[in-house]
Amino acid sequence: MELQDLTGPATDKVSDWFDQLIAMLPNIVAAVVALILFWIAARIAKRILESMMRRTTRNPQITAITANVLYVAVLAGGLMVALGILQLEKTVTSMLAGAGIIGLALGFAFQDLAANLMSGVMLATSEPLRNGDLVRTNDYFGTIQSVHMRYSILRTFDGQLVRIPNKMLFDEPLTNYTQPGERRIEFDVGVSYGDDLERAREIAIAAVSEIEERDRQRDVEIYYVAFDDYAIRFSLRFWIDFPDQDFLQARSEAIVRVKRAFDEAGITIPFPIRTLDFETVGGRTLAQAIPRSMKGSSS
Repeated sequence: MELQDLTGPATDKVSDWFDQLIAMLPNIVAAVVALILFWIAARIAKRILESMMRRTTRNPQITAITANVLYVAVLAGGLMVALGILQLEKTVTSMLAGAGIIGLALGFAFQDLAANLMSGVMLATSEPLRNGDLVRTNDYFGTIQSVHMRYSILRTFDGQLVRIPNKMLFDEPLTNYTQPGERRIEFDVGVSYGDDLERAREIAIAAVSEIEERDRQRDVEIYYVAFDDYAIRFSLRFWIDFPDQDFLQARSEAIVRVKRAFDEAGITIPFPIRTLDFETVGGRTLAQAIPRSMKGSSS
């Protein structure tokens, strides 16, 4: 068998491929041009969308992710057009089927990641919290430092940074103390049974009304709430602008003012008193009731 008989089929095959390449050359050029045009269109569309969204939303993360989704979508459309020009419709179908299978597998493998990403998008869209907000969630209480697409950073009052997955922020109860713009301060005070309750109420209101941080548009409220074992307890409430005013400082000043005013007016804030019963009977004193043996051991 001669060498030409061995190499002939391969040479013919290569020649056929070359002829097909020459025949497809205009389509290849058109496909490349289409890809370039779609790439340019994707960049332009991304910039336009970013410019528009900066005017309508204050969240840069939602702007970035939306613009990137549009960019990828336009590029994907360009790829489909290019493959169609090359008459590779079957390849397009296979790619779509493969992408669907891969996407399903990745969805099961990274469902927590996907949930956190979607929660990040929802948080960025609805804005239940922003940087600097004071929040309580998932047994944590502190200030939001930053909100990312998968997690958020919270700084507690003792200076610790806590990274909380966005899924937990979105699914669990979230208390935002900053966004309402106001906050009520409330604490309980006890008054002796022997004091005049109306007088005690007037003195407490007058003391708290002078606090600088207090919202002057709202009255100081006092409600007697319970008969305790050693006092009649009332709840004192007033409002401050928050976070413009310091909550802890305003509450501390209110407690100091009420205590000072009650001391000056002679109103007693009682404390628990316990009586110890040593079973002394017949008018005997405690010293008489203690056995001498115990006296000797104590000395």
